[in-house]
Amino acid sequence: MTKGIDKYSIDSTDYTVGQDNVQKWGFDVHNPVFGISAGLIALFLVAVLISDVETAKSALDGVKWKIIGAFDWLFIWSGNIFVLFCLALIVSPFGKIRLGGDDATADYSLVSWFSMLFAAGMGIGLMFWSVAEPVAYFTGWYETPLNVAANTPEAAKLAMGATMYHWGLHPWAIYSVVALSLAFFAYNKGLPLSIRSIFYPILGDRAWGWAGHIVDILAVLATLFGLATSLGLGAQQAASGIHHVFGVDTGLTLQIIVITIVTLLAVVSVLRGIDGGVKVISNINMLVAIVLLVLVGLIGYAVTLGSIPTTISAYVENIIPLSNPHGREDEAWFQGWTVFYWAWWVSWSPFVGMFIARVSRGRTVREFLTAVLLVPTAFTVLWMSTFGGMAIEQVKEGVGALGTEGLTDVSLAMFQMFDLLPLGSLLSVIAIILVLVFFITSSDSGSLVIDSITAGGKVDAPVLQRVFWAFMEGAIAVALLWIGGTEAVQALQAGAISTALPFVIILLLMCVSLLMGMRTERFNR
Repeated sequence: MTKGIDKYSIDSTDYTVGQDNVQKWGFDVHNPVFGISAGLIALFLVAVLISDVETAKSALDGVKWKIIGAFDWLFIWSGNIFVLFCLALIVSPFGKIRLGGDDATADYSLVSWFSMLFAAGMGIGLMFWSVAEPVAYFTGWYETPLNVAANTPEAAKLAMGATMYHWGLHPWAIYSVVALSLAFFAYNKGLPLSIRSIFYPILGDRAWGWAGHIVDILAVLATLFGLATSLGLGAQQAASGIHHVFGVDTGLTLQIIVITIVTLLAVVSVLRGIDGGVKVISNINMLVAIVLLVLVGLIGYAVTLGSIPTTISAYVENIIPLSNPHGREDEAWFQGWTVFYWAWWVSWSPFVGMFIARVSRGRTVREFLTAVLLVPTAFTVLWMSTFGGMAIEQVKEGVGALGTEGLTDVSLAMFQMFDLLPLGSLLSVIAIILVLVFFITSSDSGSLVIDSITAGGKVDAPVLQRVFWAFMEGAIAVALLWIGGTEAVQALQAGAISTALPFVIILLLMCVSLLMGMRTERFNR
């Protein structure tokens, strides 16, 4: 029987990590989470094989837009709640709690920790959207934020503020809620490192039954399909860059080759473990990203220096009107961009949140939330100001492909901007390398997360399982491209976003459950 919540402690449950696992063929997997997750994935692939891709995409897009249209207010208010919740924890007495107990020490240095946070969280997204998104908002490519008139000074400023709004505090607060909840219940309460553990204060021992199974299965599917989608869309950007720089045909074959190479390198990283694999690659990632940022910033230093304060002021001035879902005159923009992003961040939160939890033992709650919220946001301000500011300047002057033709290909936008800069070819080569390395870290960390969930929260399961999931991510992306090209990948993306609706409810309950758990923690208030 479950004890009362007021007596909640590690002794409140007799459950032991891995007690429901099955050991066979070199695997150590949770029954039934692994079997049902793998079965549903196989069923999905079969359905894709025998169905018409255009029909499937149309149906899934229809579901996605119905969810976005009907629940836009829920996504926006939930995002606001997560930001306020995290900020409140930072200044509350709970901020003194150390993840892992008072004597716990950090497993990784600050530099390595920050690098892994950034690489797993949204590094690849910044490569894809840092040029395209500000240009889209400035030119009205798909509506404008707050109905500002396109191609005006006000539009240029608001374009930077709205871009930062989508990549700043709100997404990282969504990730923080999941990450902190997982880390607290795993390291301070001794529960399995799995999504179900977060709800122990609410569900009691029922968390180890079907209620918990369903939560974990949803997390596996959201993570795997989200990663496969990103591999597919990212392969498109890498292939576009390779074609732009080297003239290689940017067809299906090149995209599949890119995914295959990334998957094989991710497997090597998986075999080396966190310390020898994802940590090393994340540090390389951050170093290459800083080199690219500094080079572009120095080349256009006048634009960059002027863009940074503009971006910050526009973000601060517009964060409240952009966070209000009611009475918006820019409904098409708001639903097509902001709500879409919030749903995407929520669908990715099990993956990113669990990976952040894996590498954050030993940090205090205050240190954890301050770092996870503010450090990536500060870096994103520099990144978006440099790349987005430069791109908008080219559009204003009417030069280059962006200035004369507008935004014609999102995957090519960054490389088109580089064309007008000194060392443009070198910058494009560095960008291609960075895209590929970001993919390796995403695949590696994603495999780590899925393996932990399907292994019943074990963090020392056989490496063969992580290799299996790394191959599955790549195989799904390749299969989708092979069968239906980019349309199939976009259909999967629509499906992944549709899973965000139940997950946003789960995240709100996480906040309640985390507070219930923290109230039982003994610490010096």
